[in-house]
Amino acid sequence: MSARMLRKVLQEQEQLRKSTDHEPQCQEDSDSSESPAPSRNPFDILDDQADEEEGTNEIITSDVEIKPKMTEVINSKAIRKSKKKKKTNKENSTSTKGENEVDLILKGLSISSTHSISENEPSKSEEGVGKTKGVAAKSHTNLRKPQSQSILAVDPKFLRAENELKRIFGSKVVSSFENSHSVGSSRQMHGARRGGISSRKTILISPLGDWPRWDGSLSMDFLETKDGQNFFRYMHSTSYDHAQRIFEAAKSIHDLNGIASILAYHPYHAESLLTIAEVFKFSGEHQLSADAIGKCLYALECAWHPRFNPLQGNCQLKFTYDTNKPIFTALFHHMQNLDRRGCHRSALEICKLMLSLDSDDPMGALFCIDYFALRAEEYAWLEHFADEYESDNSLWLFPNFSYSLAICRFYLEKDSTNKEMQIQSERSASIDLMKQALMLHPSVLKKLVAKAPLKDSTWTKILGNSFFGSAKSGGPTLEHLINIYVERSYIMWRFPDLQKLLEQAALLAIESVKSKDNEARDWVCMRKEAFSSEKNEYSHLLVSDFSDSVPGMPPEDLRNLMVDPRMLQAMPNEGHGLPPPEDRAPTREILNRDPLMVFLESMLPWIDYGLHEDAQNGHPNQDHEEENPQ
Repeated sequence: MSARMLRKVLQEQEQLRKSTDHEPQCQEDSDSSESPAPSRNPFDILDDQADEEEGTNEIITSDVEIKPKMTEVINSKAIRKSKKKKKTNKENSTSTKGENEVDLILKGLSISSTHSISENEPSKSEEGVGKTKGVAAKSHTNLRKPQSQSILAVDPKFLRAENELKRIFGSKVVSSFENSHSVGSSRQMHGARRGGISSRKTILISPLGDWPRWDGSLSMDFLETKDGQNFFRYMHSTSYDHAQRIFEAAKSIHDLNGIASILAYHPYHAESLLTIAEVFKFSGEHQLSADAIGKCLYALECAWHPRFNPLQGNCQLKFTYDTNKPIFTALFHHMQNLDRRGCHRSALEICKLMLSLDSDDPMGALFCIDYFALRAEEYAWLEHFADEYESDNSLWLFPNFSYSLAICRFYLEKDSTNKEMQIQSERSASIDLMKQALMLHPSVLKKLVAKAPLKDSTWTKILGNSFFGSAKSGGPTLEHLINIYVERSYIMWRFPDLQKLLEQAALLAIESVKSKDNEARDWVCMRKEAFSSEKNEYSHLLVSDFSDSVPGMPPEDLRNLMVDPRMLQAMPNEGHGLPPPEDRAPTREILNRDPLMVFLESMLPWIDYGLHEDAQNGHPNQDHEEENPQ
């Protein structure tokens, strides 16, 4: 309460006391409906913990919490209004005395107008306390807003696809879509047990209501702090190790049914969820695949260490630990799902997160982060990233960055409202950057024309030139990176403005080669120096993993999901890996079984439902081809 309001309250009490002493008794009878309140201590009004007391005149000199009671203040104002006419003559005579008494009281309590506190008008001290509490709250919830200035710092508000879809289409459209698609599962949602999902807050995935409660089978261990980076490792519980051994046994015999059975008892086993997600993806059930990936990410996030804050870019989960590998696989597949839904900004944040968790980049996030930055229109960030990111080679030498940075500069030049163009005038123009990319990696042009495709007659003329027509990458590593770039970013070159830029730069490159004989040779030397290895250093990255298309897979080939595709050549192919008929598992019943289990079993060529026995017994409607799945 301010000093001004305190003085008014004390003056009203003093005037009320004096006026009641000189009033006649008849006036009290006439005003019985508005009888004055008895004299009370003014500080009882300000104390939020004091009850209503009457007849007290004691002055409190100890520290009190000043908080006015609005009801008593209103009553005081009503009394003052009823006695206003009678107190007009006495007000001037008592105002000086009242103010002196108030000053003495305030001096005794060490209260000044600059340190007064009001509930309705907070003072600077309250604002300071509020700011302090706000800072404490931010530090407590540091996962929501990273405080680091790292180039790989992740913005949590862009992580979830739901938020980006609402920004693109509007919250009403997204809510209507979700409600229309949740009708079929409403019975399952309402029938789920109340203690199904916990109220744990996550930043990567929004858990569904029918997911089981987190079982705590995973945890994370803090290893060390080195060069400003905190190193962590996932740890398995005893129950998780038991499930892992069952998974390895089922994987060794390519038994998808056994892996599905693991999830019945261990619903958050990461490796099993990732395998089932792959089965759903190649079967065309993309939503079920995304749900399995989301459940895996939810389990991995629930196991985070209290000190693990991946949004700031200073936490490391080395891929060399086997227990850390599932989170990289899950994040990569989640990034692909976001890309297919058109949530490129969310995919960019996931890509930054993967790259920050392991500086060795085991999943090849460095070769798709430029694509997501361009699709999300984060042009300024991409240029800043290319300048700040520490790598063995300059990012400008990689095929994806050499072309993407030229595109980035093109759109920054196209934006007439960009004020930084005047300041950054020392940067090269987009046409020069595109020409430089074509001179450094000329073999990209031929593959882009074929992949996009670009059917204009001008491209036939350009590719007829020996510089582009007979261009070679120069090594297995560079050839592999070029294939990844073309597979990942070919769709960008379907825009007419970029095709025009590429055409102009290609013509300039041809003219430059004709005028300078040694220029083409110099670029060849630069490529060999940058990518000098005779082995493919990125053979662990599959080109198909960077493709938007998801080819279907027949059931007899689903067993390939259980092993590394690079090891398929070493596997025996006689009989497609199927056991002989006499060694097959006994027939399985379908009635009263889980539909998901039956669906997964039906994809396995060695699962027998007894159809061949019915055919042998003479049933005419059975297909005899079921006897031999080959």
